[in-house]
Amino acid sequence: MASQAYSHSSSDVEKEKSLNGDDVEQGQVVHPVDRDNVKEEAPDTYYVTKYGFLGPVLSKLFASGVEARGVERVPEDQRDSKNTWNKSVNTVLTTIPIGTLAQEIYTLTLPHAIATIFCFVALGSACTAFIATLGPQTGLRTMIITRYSSGYLGGTIYSILNILTQLGFSTTAVILGGQTLASINPGTLPLVVGVIIVAVCSLIPCFVGYNLVHVYERYAWMLVTIIMLMLWGLGGQAGFDINAQKAKEDTGRNLAGDVLSFGGIVFGSVSGWAPIAADYNCRLPVSTPPIKVFLLTFFGLFVPITFVEILGAALMTITDPAYTDAFTSGGAGGLLNQVLSPWKGGGKFILTLLALSVIANNIPNTYSAGLSIQALGRPFALVPRFFWTFLAFVIYTVAGVAGREHFSEILSNFLSILSYWTAFFIVIVAEEHFFFRRKGDFLLASPGIFAGCCGVAGAVVGMAEVWYVGPIGAKIGEFGGDLGFELAAAFAAVSYAPLRWLEIRLAGR
Repeated sequence: MASQAYSHSSSDVEKEKSLNGDDVEQGQVVHPVDRDNVKEEAPDTYYVTKYGFLGPVLSKLFASGVEARGVERVPEDQRDSKNTWNKSVNTVLTTIPIGTLAQEIYTLTLPHAIATIFCFVALGSACTAFIATLGPQTGLRTMIITRYSSGYLGGTIYSILNILTQLGFSTTAVILGGQTLASINPGTLPLVVGVIIVAVCSLIPCFVGYNLVHVYERYAWMLVTIIMLMLWGLGGQAGFDINAQKAKEDTGRNLAGDVLSFGGIVFGSVSGWAPIAADYNCRLPVSTPPIKVFLLTFFGLFVPITFVEILGAALMTITDPAYTDAFTSGGAGGLLNQVLSPWKGGGKFILTLLALSVIANNIPNTYSAGLSIQALGRPFALVPRFFWTFLAFVIYTVAGVAGREHFSEILSNFLSILSYWTAFFIVIVAEEHFFFRRKGDFLLASPGIFAGCCGVAGAVVGMAEVWYVGPIGAKIGEFGGDLGFELAAAFAAVSYAPLRWLEIRLAGR
């Protein structure tokens, strides 16, 4: 029954992909819809035929394993059950600094940091897991699915936001990986070179495509999990002090504000996967039980993120001056270098592996950024996916080099803002799926776009950033408490349902 809710997905994609005019192929006039069928059933044949003198080059690329399929729907007879969401994308170095923000910026004690991480990671994991269930039901990428709730224009807006999101994630990943590589032997490897090394290594699997992405992510977490356990042990040996921040921690409303603001960052670190969650499940058979996809995705997010973010928070409780000085001078990379210093050369080797672990986090960002560019509209979809993937790599590498000295500021501000739009995006897609999908066909853009605007208004009045504090956020403590994503979701939820109902009554769909 779930798949019937999206029974029009194939025709909708055909409408989007249809080309203007007829084309001649092997002496025959090919109708645009026939060409769309070719693009969906055999995208490699479509691109080889379309690009003329580049056809032989593309043919060799596709024959070597480079994925030709982009945002086209995956036909049911071309799906398999071997690839599902896994733990590698978050069992990485990039997740550790999020936990350090609890003490660095919000002066939370370890118990309060752990409680905040558990609650907000669970919420973000549930939201992302829901989006993941739509992949097998539709055979579509996430940004194409948004057209069911927000139309083509709304889907384009979400695609732009998602491109910025994935590029932002990638920028923070390459900066942190580069910082860590540069901190192994200070003065020998420039930070710029470290950033470029991580970026280039990230490009290769996602340039090749879906299958290699899943192969890498299926196994990468195993070694890194062992390294994380080592860090727990070495940190305990150095001395965790759960009361280290007790004297600095706020109380009353100020404490509530700190928890909400840190919670928004944590939620953003998880919900940031929601706009790409269906990208990696769209090749699962339509018969795949949604509860299976939901649970695998939920625990594939919740377990590693809580495990690693709490590790970051715990390492910040070490009061030894050598460790605090290492963090002050070198950030998270410097702190980890100090934690591993008792193992001398072995510790440096482990730190190298840990720095390269960000590749697993950066691969889906890069891969899905290319898909989101294709989802901007027909002209973009006519260009092969791997080209846009390469362009995304160039952009975030340049951004990483330019912003390499400002990692903490970029991370905290980016994740806070990220949580705002992903919150109302998830709510709008969920309401369409659960309440309206079976009651109509493809809808107009207005309800989804208007509800998204209401979500933006909710974020503005509830946010609490260094550069702006909304009127509602300002009421929570001296420095404000960030209610941006909560109010963004609430405003969108309240506005979308009546507008969508009205559209059904007036437009009949």
